[in-house]
Amino acid sequence: MANQNDSFIDEVTDDLRRDRLFKAMRRFGWIPIVLILAVVGGAIWRENAASRAEAEARAWGDAVLAAQDAPDRVAAFSGIDAQGSAGRAMLGQMLAAGAQADAGQGAEASKRLLDAAATVSDDPILHDMAVLKAVMVAGPSMDAAERDRLLSDLSKPGAPFELLALEQKAVALIGAGRTEDAIMLIRQIQQKSGLSEPLRRRLAEMMITLGAPATQAEGPGPQTMQVAPAE
Repeated sequence: MANQNDSFIDEVTDDLRRDRLFKAMRRFGWIPIVLILAVVGGAIWRENAASRAEAEARAWGDAVLAAQDAPDRVAAFSGIDAQGSAGRAMLGQMLAAGAQADAGQGAEASKRLLDAAATVSDDPILHDMAVLKAVMVAGPSMDAAERDRLLSDLSKPGAPFELLALEQKAVALIGAGRTEDAIMLIRQIQQKSGLSEPLRRRLAEMMITLGAPATQAEGPGPQTMQVAPAE
């Protein structure tokens, strides 16, 4: 009799467990289904987004290659569809400015680059790249005070193109006939860390051209002096 009672109790217990499990499944069973659908849906969305981004990048690259051979490269580069990307739009303007510079239109190219830089002020790398290029393509034709203002901003410690901007400051000093100031600035640049080999060579060549002995960088040196615009 005891065995029969135990068996009966076990059966009732199993039935209760199954009933509770069934109720729990009816109440909460949708949660794992939703989670699975969310994971699968997210994966599909990411895959589609990646495919779309890849297609847009490929189309933009093809348009850039086609513009290289266009009769009017400036117009061709300017007209490339950026697919809603501010970065691609800015790069298109940089390419158009490069075509203008190649055609001897340095002032126009510089203005285009400065206008393009204003559209990506939230991206310090693209912004500073465009401004630095604007200074370089304008050369001596840029107002000296404006050039010094731009280069002072670009050469602040920690700026993306600090060292290249300092190099352009030295170039401007040489162009203004301020040889001693240029030599002093070049020596300061040479003592900074992070110099690339091409920049190191250019600085050494500038020192030789100016008649000063080339020095090797040995680590961080004094802070860059403030260069006033040439009179």
